[in-house]
Amino acid sequence: MIVDGQFGQVNDVVESILDSYDRVGGINYVGGANLPSQRHIVEILHTLRMVLFPGYYEQSPIEAISLPYVTGERVAWLYKHLSEEINRCLCFECRESDHCERLPECVNRARQATLELLHALPELRVQLQMDVQATLEGDPAAKSANEVILAYPGVAAITVHRLAHFLYQRDVPLLPRIMSEYIHHRTGIDIHPGACIGEAFAIDHGTGVVIGETTIIGDRVKLYQGVTLGALSVSRSMQGRKRHPTIEDDVVIYSGATILGGETVIGQGSVIGGNVWLVESVPPYSKVHNPKSAQEPIVAKRRQAEAVPAG
Repeated sequence: MIVDGQFGQVNDVVESILDSYDRVGGINYVGGANLPSQRHIVEILHTLRMVLFPGYYEQSPIEAISLPYVTGERVAWLYKHLSEEINRCLCFECRESDHCERLPECVNRARQATLELLHALPELRVQLQMDVQATLEGDPAAKSANEVILAYPGVAAITVHRLAHFLYQRDVPLLPRIMSEYIHHRTGIDIHPGACIGEAFAIDHGTGVVIGETTIIGDRVKLYQGVTLGALSVSRSMQGRKRHPTIEDDVVIYSGATILGGETVIGQGSVIGGNVWLVESVPPYSKVHNPKSAQEPIVAKRRQAEAVPAG
């Protein structure tokens, strides 16, 4: 309860805060375009995951007879709510660039992007099943695919990334990044939605993994905790250019390895050991097992390289 003598102090606080709005910025004006809702986007993500993996994230079991109706309700809900959030992102982007006219084309564009994602869900399910299988086969501690889907942070991060990347490819602003940063917060795995990732991708443990915007990852790649696929320079002048490495098919990168640069290519079938620092390419089927060998990788026999300790 505020007593009479404190009203003046409270008013001073309010005036000071309002003054900071004018001086510092960082607010979304009431008269401006509505920002996307982070809470709503998280709810959308949960619903998308329930469509992708029905029966895994429910509070109550789904009976087989009701699955078509439950799926129909969820898809209809997603069409309405996801298109609303995409439209908010489009409107906000227009305002940021000082040419927002609230054109109906933004609404149509949001609905089209939503429909394209919904149509893509069956194919995304195929990709995610391969990710789950790759994770299961690559981890002797995993008891079943069910455990991998329910409990593994790598699968959660890959699931959200494949959704966010789909929208990123369609030039949906802001929303893909909100998705990726949400799952980054939950898992400790930071994958920029712009990164291109192939089939049967696995992240073991996962904490501290960073995958930059222009990274290209091939099929059947496996990363361990603490791996960084980053840029040599973070200058704004590099925006829009290839800054992050390319990882070809069947590569394994062990914990703590750092691979930097847009021209750096890790050749197919290579094994990169723990705590290696790489800023140059290595040829296919190389085994780089300590920082001193980074400049002169040992070419291993195809698929017969010795296992490198995870560290």
